Amino acid sequence: MIKRKLVVLTGAGISAESGLRTFRDMGGLWEEYDIMEVASYEGWLENPELVLKFYNDRRRQLKDVEPNAGHRALAEAEKYFDVHIITQNVDNLHERAGSTKILHLHGELTKVESTVDSSYIQDIGYSDLKLGDKCPEGTQLRPHIVWFGEAVPAMTSAIQIARQAEIFAVVGTSLNVYPAAGLLGYAPSSSPIFLIDPNDVGVQLRNKIHFIKENASVGVPKMLDMLIKST
Repeated sequence: MIKRKLVVLTGAGISAESGLRTFRDMGGLWEEYDIMEVASYEGWLENPELVLKFYNDRRRQLKDVEPNAGHRALAEAEKYFDVHIITQNVDNLHERAGSTKILHLHGELTKVESTVDSSYIQDIGYSDLKLGDKCPEGTQLRPHIVWFGEAVPAMTSAIQIARQAEIFAVVGTSLNVYPAAGLLGYAPSSSPIFLIDPNDVGVQLRNKIHFIKENASVGVPKMLDMLIKST
């Protein structure tokens, strides 16, 4: 049986349910940090120790949380659909839940890269990255994160995936962060769209849109139940 291609764009909301703090929520990280100090190349040049501490703290927190029912449902969905996850999140909760086709738009928290050769990427797991940790060329390693103002190399692949979607789902994102938010516009007009978020998400498309105003842990299983029953 040929499985329909289900493309899922996930954002901070799905990870927040696992206990990961986000920038935008009440009590979020931007109440403690100026986002440009810890998530821009200028901030890195100005105070690399602060940037490293910020991501080391995030890595330690990630180690202590678990995938939630939303993550696990998307992994389970591979039994019925050809699932491709495009995530704005830098955590590894989709991987740990068992999903197999994941594209990280904004990098990965458990990896580092060379400051002079972005093709050199190293997996450090949940270890700290320190000043003096260098790539083979002798330059400082930095977090493997796409910072504000930097290009998003994975967008080309993400657009190709979005264009092939037979079903497109948006989970836990307000669709306010570009260029990721623009991916919805690449979905074929004949493909149904599912928007899963407890908050209102404004979107104008030709597609048939199903709004599920629930957190991911409830909304994703609900969407999959609807899709499986309709096949």
